Amino acid sequence: MVAQYLKKHTSPPVFISSAVLAVAFVLWGVISPGSLGDVAGAVNSFITETFGWLYIFSATAFLVFVIVLMVSRYGAVKLGPSDSTPEYGTISWFAMLFTAGMGIGLVFYAVSEPISHFTAPPVAEAGSQEAAREAMLYTFFHWGLHPWAIYIILGLSLGYFAFRKGLPLRPASALYPILKDRINGWPGYLVDILAVFGTLFGLATSLGIGAQQVGAGLNTLFGWENTTSLQVILILAISAIAITSVMLGLDKGIRRLALTNLFLAFALMLFVFFFGPTRDLLNSLAANVGTYVQEVPGLSFQTFPDNGNGTAQEWQGAWTLFYWGWWISWSPFVGMFLARISYGRTIRNFIAGCLFAPIGASMVWLTIFGDSALDLIQNDPANPLAEASAETAIYVLLGQLPVADFLIAIASVLTILVVVLFFATSSDSGSLVIDILTNGGDPNPRWQQRLFWAVLQGVIAAVLLGAGAATGADALSALQTASILAGLPLVVVLALMAVGLSRALRDERFVVALPEEPSPREGLRRSAQRPGTADEGADAEAAVPEANDPMLSETAVAEMATVRTNGSVGDVDGTEPVSGDSPASSGKD
Repeated sequence: MVAQYLKKHTSPPVFISSAVLAVAFVLWGVISPGSLGDVAGAVNSFITETFGWLYIFSATAFLVFVIVLMVSRYGAVKLGPSDSTPEYGTISWFAMLFTAGMGIGLVFYAVSEPISHFTAPPVAEAGSQEAAREAMLYTFFHWGLHPWAIYIILGLSLGYFAFRKGLPLRPASALYPILKDRINGWPGYLVDILAVFGTLFGLATSLGIGAQQVGAGLNTLFGWENTTSLQVILILAISAIAITSVMLGLDKGIRRLALTNLFLAFALMLFVFFFGPTRDLLNSLAANVGTYVQEVPGLSFQTFPDNGNGTAQEWQGAWTLFYWGWWISWSPFVGMFLARISYGRTIRNFIAGCLFAPIGASMVWLTIFGDSALDLIQNDPANPLAEASAETAIYVLLGQLPVADFLIAIASVLTILVVVLFFATSSDSGSLVIDILTNGGDPNPRWQQRLFWAVLQGVIAAVLLGAGAATGADALSALQTASILAGLPLVVVLALMAVGLSRALRDERFVVALPEEPSPREGLRRSAQRPGTADEGADAEAAVPEANDPMLSETAVAEMATVRTNGSVGDVDGTEPVSGDSPASSGKD
């Protein structure tokens, strides 16, 4: 019975392998968390020291690739048939991609990361004005163009091959130009398993981080001690919200949660903006964006060969390399979700929307929260913010705004609510993605499987939090390292996806005919006729070509035609073009 169900509704090699790996990792963390922590630390050090250059170069190469693709003629290609239209409106689409792509991290690090770079910079003198400038520059760098370029590589490849070429919605499909039919063998299954592993454990880590920040908020409001037991209860409770959203489905669940959270986060940001140093924040935003635009080319290849102020390379390993590995390991989750909600959009619209809209919102968010905190510390170096932990920093900032205590309490409650909803949207969208990965690429999976993965995410985070507290080992850090480890082979996979997408797009041919011209018959008749020369006029009229002459009646066509490898061109008379090098004849295309 079970075997029959798995064969009918899942991809057994991917589903079973992923489930076994997840359970084995959890058991390792429960039975021997100290060993898990030691191994994770060693692996993390090896990756950052040996392959740091690969992360730096790859992230920049991906950014250059997507920008070139966006401005090229291939930007007009749709993620779907040529006559397809977007499935979601612009606001709903933006809300879903933003909350899934950034989520809890923006709330968690918006205050704490600039403070960390200000008090322990890689190059400038700690606490100086230059350190403050660099603090926002590095924060923008870590949350700016590069993360979204990584997501776009996978999301765009999946959307193109699934919706335009008719392949299943799974990472292996994006490698069809390279692997061909082997995407349905173990090479393809391995790619999908890596994607599941990175997504599942990356989400569990974020759930733990979110629980820590919600616990810190409850401690601020009610004095509850932010213990591991409280955090485990919070994980289970918020997972229940996410499970409800998963069960409702994408349209009713994830979309509504994402829109609600977007408006609540916007309200929280406006609160800090209006009650903080408003005029200074406007000046800082302009300065931060300008500095980022000027410095991002150099930062993209920066490896600190002179070691900056003596700790720059260590700083880069702890921050930039961690972020790049983290974004890469999350790319299957975010990329597949972006593909799932982007049917019918053009490549140019997809890249521009994913690359610039969320980054613009992130820059405003980071400036308002980050510069507000830096302003307080610069005016008072002994300010409690300088020593605040990552999970408590935002509450410490809210507590120092010049407003009544009840407004601070309301803002703190709003912060907790935003984190909870970010938690839920990340969990429910992640569950949807994992289920698609393990069922063979069906974008509308069965609810039983979605429920299984949503529950498993919460259980993994809760078990590892408890195991870490019981032994003193930091199980979440070990789990985070596992995501970074999964990101290492995914760097190669993403590079191959870019190559495969380039090959497929070269088979797209644009056939653009000339606009329809008015028939020259009347003009020729008038010019040929002379007074008293009717016969000549008749002869001239007879000499004029018919209006249906193909030389005089070219039809206006602006249809994209996909060309097969042998060079045959699809119809341009309004019918759907024939897909070139198409591996499947079924699907939305």
